[in-house]
Amino acid sequence: MADFEYVDVNGRQIRVRPRETAQEIDEYGNFHRQPNRFTEGFGEGKNPVEKDRYILFWAKGCNWSNRAAIARELLGLEDAVKVEIVDWTDREENLGWEFVNSPDHINPETGAQFLSELYYNADEEYTGRTTVPAFVDYKTKKVVNNDYHWLTNHLETAFRPFHKKGAPDLYPEELRPEIDKLNKWLFENVNNAVYRAQFAESLQAFADGYETFFTGLDAMEERLADKRFLFGDYVTDSDIRLYTTIARLDVSYSRNIGPCKHRLVDYPNLWGYARDLYQIPAFRHNTYFKDFAASVDLNEADEEYWENTYYDIVVQETDWDTIWKTPTGRESLSKDPAHKFKAEK
Repeated sequence: MADFEYVDVNGRQIRVRPRETAQEIDEYGNFHRQPNRFTEGFGEGKNPVEKDRYILFWAKGCNWSNRAAIARELLGLEDAVKVEIVDWTDREENLGWEFVNSPDHINPETGAQFLSELYYNADEEYTGRTTVPAFVDYKTKKVVNNDYHWLTNHLETAFRPFHKKGAPDLYPEELRPEIDKLNKWLFENVNNAVYRAQFAESLQAFADGYETFFTGLDAMEERLADKRFLFGDYVTDSDIRLYTTIARLDVSYSRNIGPCKHRLVDYPNLWGYARDLYQIPAFRHNTYFKDFAASVDLNEADEEYWENTYYDIVVQETDWDTIWKTPTGRESLSKDPAHKFKAEK
């Protein structure tokens, strides 16, 4: 049995959460993201597909969980899958995500104060980071899925009986092999590459992540030169994944990885594409620029400048919504300019 460190919080024994650098850095300083522990799907003898059984826990600053929140709203699953936004609290120990938006920080469906409690209910020997998104079965009070790579696809397929009428077909059957291929490429070259730079512990590891990330953005800039969205005229699952990364570039990642080779606004196609998506209500409702900015990693020397100057003045006083609502003109690239979605059949 592993030897875990615990902290008493209001009579609860809460396990201290490991940091990214504790288990995910190799001998050369490369960051290797931990594998997802809970990957079982839904339906057909797996986790049952039922209304009012699951809660999606996510965090405003987290790229990975932001995807599921957008997909849930696009598909009209608000009445089928509950949602709660988690956050950190200022504690001496790293205890992970806390239910700060629940009364007394106690989630009413599970009775837990920290997301980690629901992870350890599912696997008491789990040694990884307790991450979001986390899909929790509140009948069992256990995390049943934390697989950010496939969770949106589960919402798009297994939960289809609960989709709203006219829901967008984000994962069309005829495109699934291509979408899966692009999603894998996006993970390796864009979504996770920026974190390989952020968490690197050697110059070579940083350079590898940094160059991979910006080369990936260059490729997406070229792809979007003659397409409104990644697969043409309509939004798909892949667009959600690219959006949640590029929306953070100028306000968060630019601080986390040092001087950026390019800003989002330096990519005319990506910048217009990002605004085109933001102007869809489900994207806009789940985009929190001030929280993205607050999620940067800072050393002590930068913290005073960040809090007193950049964050309090630039971030707080910028009218992000007006900037991101400016017209894009990208409808001219579409054969169906009046619509951004193809409805499910």
